[in-house]
Amino acid sequence: MVGAAGSIVEPVSCLSPDIPGIQPESVAMITVLGKVTSINVRKVLWCCTELGLPFQQENWGGDFQTTQTPEFLALNPHGLVPVIRDGDFVLWESNSILRYLANRYGADPLYPQEPRRRAQVDQWMDWQASDLNSAWRYAFMALVRKSPVHQQPAELAAAVAGWNAHMGRLDRHLDATGAYVAGQDFTLADIPIALSVNRWQSTPMDRPDYPAVANYFERLRERPGFGAHCDNGAP
Repeated sequence: MVGAAGSIVEPVSCLSPDIPGIQPESVAMITVLGKVTSINVRKVLWCCTELGLPFQQENWGGDFQTTQTPEFLALNPHGLVPVIRDGDFVLWESNSILRYLANRYGADPLYPQEPRRRAQVDQWMDWQASDLNSAWRYAFMALVRKSPVHQQPAELAAAVAGWNAHMGRLDRHLDATGAYVAGQDFTLADIPIALSVNRWQSTPMDRPDYPAVANYFERLRERPGFGAHCDNGAP
């Protein structure tokens, strides 16, 4: 498949015959549209890897193919990445994509069937997409993206303090669980939370020492896809 500037997008086969309920012949190639530097695209790529799903990724957005073409807007009218195609099914919104993939191809404990355990996974995914995402926005735009409209010293200091405060709450929670964000098992919630930890650690700013967060990040190194899609040098 040809991407921007004639680049070739090679299919990536991550199929694992050891994952319950998934047989190689029953899984179509999933197409993930979005640039690999996007934190939300990386959520989806990591999820596909965790599930052992075969996928191909196309670079859209930023310096790659524009998401404002009629072709792309027909898939997502908001013009944002990621978008997936699973056969003739199209879906956008990163956390919705994670839930869909886990519901269709996953099993316990990644996305638990028991309502209370699943609700705990959902609450941390929603916290990341709302509270935590909002907390980092100004500081990330100022310090990583170098946005000229995000350079007010007082606002930047407040943003850094707010971001660190949110991470402090996560640290206390992880200290209590002693393992993963929704309890003793790795779940779908750990994908967006881990990527958020990576962003926090990668942003050039003063940060408190949060040992439970640090231990959690190290614990995740054993997961499929962590090195390729989380701790890969991209914030």
